Amino acid sequence: MRAKLGSWMLLLWAALALPAAALAQEGAASSVPIRIGAIPVLGAAPIFVAEREGWLAEAGLKPTIALFDSGPNAVQAAASGTLDVYVAGITPAAIGRGRGVDLRVVAATAVGENVLVAGAKLAALAGDGTPPATAFRRFREQTGRPARIATQPPGSIPYTNLAYWLRELHKVDPADVQIVTLGIDAAQQAILSGAVDGATVREPGLTIIRERNPGIRLIAGGNDLFPGQPGTVVAVRGAFLEQNPAAVRGLVRAIARAVDLLKREPERAVPAVEVALGKGIVTRETLARALASPATQFAADPAGIVQSTQAMLAFQATLGLGDAAPSTEGLFDPRFFEAVRAEAAAVPAAR
Repeated sequence: MRAKLGSWMLLLWAALALPAAALAQEGAASSVPIRIGAIPVLGAAPIFVAEREGWLAEAGLKPTIALFDSGPNAVQAAASGTLDVYVAGITPAAIGRGRGVDLRVVAATAVGENVLVAGAKLAALAGDGTPPATAFRRFREQTGRPARIATQPPGSIPYTNLAYWLRELHKVDPADVQIVTLGIDAAQQAILSGAVDGATVREPGLTIIRERNPGIRLIAGGNDLFPGQPGTVVAVRGAFLEQNPAAVRGLVRAIARAVDLLKREPERAVPAVEVALGKGIVTRETLARALASPATQFAADPAGIVQSTQAMLAFQATLGLGDAAPSTEGLFDPRFFEAVRAEAAAVPAAR
């Protein structure tokens, strides 16, 4: 079995690497500048890995990467014309597109990333199979206040997941919970400091939090919060895509290679993640554990999240974020991923 897997990996890497090398030779003299905005979560790791491995450069791209504390803020940057590529949650991109920001999803990077953790007091009440509505009611009865849960701004995937879990799945009384909207890093610090009683987090935040305070517990996984939860995507501004289709194809090829590496050789990806997300204060060992976490599920095919994205957007419309759910027509552009997959399939079996 391992021999077969190894052969398959060699074929895939050959299929993805050979066109990239040819493109690098063509574009060496004139690299295409590409401005990338990403959020500081492990779901965005494929873009960091692709850069560090040199695969973006091989694709004829000259990247600059900026970090944003939430998807909605990255969408605002795309709207202002200061970003060419968005690497963050699917729903802010869809909402932005509905408001005139022409973002087109060309690849996914991860699914099921967002989870819910609780501090010791709330976690103790939510254990042993206690229904969440009961746990939150008891928390308010015992403390005299609603439980404070940190998440990202309205329109983000974390906010939507939390609202769905509280309202639709478990019918938690709104009087028993107070949603506090913060940036990604601020939410992590808030749960660690005890400023909030729970938080929606993604890796590597989940691993960091549980290492620093074992009393903080996971109370809902990704599919618990929202079944089939879509996650981080790579979306390209329409104008850039139309002007640089070869560059976008090279970008998607690099992302596909990075996703494959993260799934099969995660230890090789640690240095890239450390540079982007470690900030000199998170150890390689912690990041390696985060890469092995059940909350880390890498996936590149954008077709795999179309239906779950539609379901999430339909629910978002009930939260008052718009008159109706944004249309997904034109949101997904699978041509580039399909072309890359065809390249892999075309590699002769004997190679």
